Amino acid sequence: MDAHSGHVQQARNAARRAMDLAQRAGQPEAAATFETGAAVWEAFFGNAATAKRYAMAALGVSKGRDVEYAAAVALALAGDFTRAEALANALEILQAAGPYELAVPGIEFVAAFGGMYPVYVRGEAFLAGRQGAQAVSEFQKILDHHGLVVADPIGALAHLQLGRAYTLSGDKTKAKTAYQDFLTLWKDADPGIPILKQAKTEYAKLQ
Repeated sequence: MDAHSGHVQQARNAARRAMDLAQRAGQPEAAATFETGAAVWEAFFGNAATAKRYAMAALGVSKGRDVEYAAAVALALAGDFTRAEALANALEILQAAGPYELAVPGIEFVAAFGGMYPVYVRGEAFLAGRQGAQAVSEFQKILDHHGLVVADPIGALAHLQLGRAYTLSGDKTKAKTAYQDFLTLWKDADPGIPILKQAKTEYAKLQ
């Protein structure tokens, strides 16, 4: 819930506690899953260096399916390659996830973050390719299935990305509404988050 609301420091503390508990319980896979959850959050928020550090640390503990999946998402979003190229290359691969994108993740996966990451990353790929209408469709899909994202930050960030998609499509009115929805959800967020600063700048340009 902390990450969903933009309370980054609280989310970091909660993730650290969860990792410590899992390690003390002799569950390294669960600990690594929580760490990749933190990596993905940091990547979404624009904290690339922290995201990469968490992802690589988790991969050093486990090569499990969920850990590798989330680490790959975090590293792509954090720009291990150029952001647009990484997302564009992911687009074709993510098409294969289509039949499963509304599935419920495993229990440890849910504990760290929610589902619908293929949808979110596909939306980002469409934004990178300047395909506004397609991006709108993907981010709206997340908002239409908000119960599947649990307390994951993409539930809030989808509003921001929807605003960007509408801006790209030339619909200023809907773009402003989407930005307002995001900024309302993050009204008490930690002020230094890079993506929050970007959102405020972009929204101001729509006025």
